[in-house]
Amino acid sequence: MNAYEVNFDGLVGPTHNYGGLSYGNVASQSNSQAVSNPKEAALQGLGKMKALMEMGFKQGVFAPQERQDVAALRSLGFSGSDADVIAQAAKEAMPLLAACSSASSMWTANSCTVSPSADTADGRVHFTAANLNCKFHRSIEHPTTSRVLGAMFANDKFFAHHAALPAVGQFGDEGAANHTRFCKGYGDAGVEFFVFGRSAFDARFPSPQRYPARQTLEACQAVARLHGLGAEGVVYAQQNPAVIDQGVFHNDVISVGNGEVLFYHEDAFLETDKVLAELDGKLGRRGGRFQAVRVPRSAVGVEDAVRSYLFNSQLLSRDDGSMLLIVPEECRGNANVWNYLNELTSGQGPIREVKVFDLKQSMQNGGGPACLRLRVALKESELAAVNPGVIMTPALYATLTAWVEKHYRDRLSESDLADPQLLVECRTALDELTQILKLGAVYPFQLN
Repeated sequence: MNAYEVNFDGLVGPTHNYGGLSYGNVASQSNSQAVSNPKEAALQGLGKMKALMEMGFKQGVFAPQERQDVAALRSLGFSGSDADVIAQAAKEAMPLLAACSSASSMWTANSCTVSPSADTADGRVHFTAANLNCKFHRSIEHPTTSRVLGAMFANDKFFAHHAALPAVGQFGDEGAANHTRFCKGYGDAGVEFFVFGRSAFDARFPSPQRYPARQTLEACQAVARLHGLGAEGVVYAQQNPAVIDQGVFHNDVISVGNGEVLFYHEDAFLETDKVLAELDGKLGRRGGRFQAVRVPRSAVGVEDAVRSYLFNSQLLSRDDGSMLLIVPEECRGNANVWNYLNELTSGQGPIREVKVFDLKQSMQNGGGPACLRLRVALKESELAAVNPGVIMTPALYATLTAWVEKHYRDRLSESDLADPQLLVECRTALDELTQILKLGAVYPFQLN
């Protein structure tokens, strides 16, 4: 049976803004308070989805969330009508309003962790929503994320869903941004690679000193248990604390894997040789041939990697067995990175081609091509069971483009977040989107 990797890209929401909310994310913090363009952001993302679809890759869409999140503000003591809540928050606690207005659910790499059916004990595709409890503005996402996932992957014959892990620091979980999977073929049993920043209960593991380590070993282990993964198909690795302190807030900012290939910076992990040997051994026992493509610090320093988002790229398998790397425009603008990529693709390694996309709006908020997408390996029968409304087609692209043009603003500043009309616009847009994507009642609001 054929199997595919489907990329479900987050559709940027109508409140896309630069709140500078993500401590440890250099791009997010450095662009704090800049004026954003939600319409351009959404269209840039849709443009990438369309391009990959036209290249023959399976492509899906992941819906944004309702913002401003008035329910979250009410839970913090603001009261009255929706407009009253927004006005009170703007006057008394603007940082909270900014947090509750974030369009951060666009980063679907953080939405959940996915294990394909070939790896799981019960032969179903498993999803665990990420609790994202390191940052308040992200910690409020997982209830809606779970509902959206449930509407996209609704057939319990093929799909199993798990609630987010306990919302405490010991089980900090940032989803697929710290998880990848290696396999000979997408339908074959693979090796799931979990990367953590610290251990909550074992003091033998070091921790970063400047920025928080968002993913714990204990969270990784819990997800593996929930998904029914056997020890022979799991590898755990610790992210190098020194690179976290340089702005590598997720593993997908310093490495990316696909198929049998790991593309990584030489400073990405602790005990790198041991990690690579374990990946090689376990993938070999499952019929694969592990290939590690190491980027030396002498060619690309960590600072260049962080500012260009070289590793926050999509590594995609082509029909001829070679791989295509999807990178943001910022890679072409960095001389060290661009020189390295030209050298990489001129050789005989697995990565043979690079394609560049302009994703400036999302890049300025701290996320590139890989942050925007959730990868789901699906067998043909499983793909047929996915809600067809979320699978990209030329017709859906045209519909969503018109939807964005109709509902989105082309300018949004911090002061605009205090406008209660923004909430009305967002709800009106999302009400229409649920019909377009056939999602049903995934949002808690009801339009009057």
